[in-house]
Amino acid sequence: MKTEFGLLILRIVVGITFLIHGLDKFNGGIEGTVGMFDDMGLPAILAYIVTFAEVIGGLALILGLLTRTVSIVFAIIMIGAIYQVKLPAGFLGGYELDLVLLACSIMLALSSSRLLALGQILPAGLRKL
Repeated sequence: MKTEFGLLILRIVVGITFLIHGLDKFNGGIEGTVGMFDDMGLPAILAYIVTFAEVIGGLALILGLLTRTVSIVFAIIMIGAIYQVKLPAGFLGGYELDLVLLACSIMLALSSSRLLALGQILPAGLRKL
């Protein structure tokens, strides 16, 4: 039970973090995020995909829906953020938060979080996602 409670806290905090980061990308219009991705040589559509993944995925984690799938998507986003943006800045002031979010996402993908998860009411086949 202690582990499930810890995973619940982790799931909710990671969900809130990604949700807020996703919503922040809309702050002042998503064009700024699209421009940032463009400056890095990444396709503009990727800015929309990442932003919506963070908002929708963040909400899903908070609610306990598709925890494993969302966590895998978040891990991929964090790997991309570390290598495309943060690595040159070094650990402190660079990729430390992204690395922690990557580790948390991997933990949730490997173990999921069932306590107070709406995913528990889904059919058995969907619960494994």
